[in-house]
Amino acid sequence: MIQSSELILNPDGSVYHLNLLPENIAHDIIFVGDQNRVEKITQFFDSIEFSQQKREFKTQTGIFKGKRITVMSTGIGPDNIDIVMNELDALVNVDLKTRQPKTNLTSLNIIRIGTSGSLQADIPCDSFVLSKFGLGLDNMLRSYHIDEISNSEMENAFINHTNWDNRKGQPYAISCSKKLENLIESNKIHKGITATAGGFYGPQGRVLRLNIQDENLNSKMDSFSFNENRITNLEMETAAIYGLGKLLGHECLSLNAIIANRASGTFSKDPYKAVDELIAYTLDKLAE
Repeated sequence: MIQSSELILNPDGSVYHLNLLPENIAHDIIFVGDQNRVEKITQFFDSIEFSQQKREFKTQTGIFKGKRITVMSTGIGPDNIDIVMNELDALVNVDLKTRQPKTNLTSLNIIRIGTSGSLQADIPCDSFVLSKFGLGLDNMLRSYHIDEISNSEMENAFINHTNWDNRKGQPYAISCSKKLENLIESNKIHKGITATAGGFYGPQGRVLRLNIQDENLNSKMDSFSFNENRITNLEMETAAIYGLGKLLGHECLSLNAIIANRASGTFSKDPYKAVDELIAYTLDKLAE
């Protein structure tokens, strides 16, 4: 039995942070970072059956073209992903009344729709990126046993290429769900490695008033390639989603609308349009 200190439930039996019961979520789930983006997706739904919010975690479940879909905001960063992925898994794979893991496990389909900055000059603003791999620079997933799911060859190649300081912890590389990649892919979508940082400023090479440990890290990432996969973009969630998804048995894919190009120093003239187009494309693919 899972102790109450390990799986914390609210008085109504819902999981602690998400404030959800098992019947509140669909099998197909879309993640967004920003709680205000949830309704930008569900506005296209035919109907909404459930809505809940606690802290930054906003959840709506409804029907789009006959398909039941949940949209959920995760907030920012790998620490929040650790909460969301574990509590979502508990909703479908733990009996919350007996606190026993279920014998027959459920695999969820989880697609992240985010915004990101491209590291490559030829991946312009307003384009879409599909993350074939998540490369975690955040160290969160190292709290789990990941040797069987991580790509050690890619990790070692990245460490050698960047002369990585091991005091920051060892990066980890996790692949996306092939099932969801095949569902979503098109010739309009760029593919590559998405690097996941543990912060927005120093961890992503931004300098305001503080010096950073490796001021050349972004340029090193620009030039990194492994089996013809480049690092396309840098954000704060993808590798954590892929890693926990693999460990827990869920299908996960991360998509990003590129609203900035770090190589050219440009920013989208209409970032909301790019996000809306990615939302519409993803919803239609899920409904198929």
